Amino acid sequence: MISVGQILFKYSATQAEKSPGIVSLIRNPFLIGAVAIYGLATLLWVWQLKYVPLNRAYPLFALAFAIVPLLSWMFFGERVRLVYVAGVVLIIAGIILCVRNY
Repeated sequence: MISVGQILFKYSATQAEKSPGIVSLIRNPFLIGAVAIYGLATLLWVWQLKYVPLNRAYPLFALAFAIVPLLSWMFFGERVRLVYVAGVVLIIAGIILCVRNY
């Protein structure tokens, strides 16, 4: 959800360039959607923490570092360099180590 919210934030920013002003930004449906997704994600996160220890759940947030660049490449044509892919592989390996060896 956080990754989708980030993509919507980026799209909102590209739309804001076309129509300047804070009012047009506030009325942007993609920004409103991103904020709603972040709000829902926060509520789900707090609910999840009732059942899962924070030190086990938190490493999963790092998945956003892998998902957001992939989505930004898909939707915005942003370049993802090989060194970044290598870093993402290390992040995912770290997440696996953290979650499996709890």
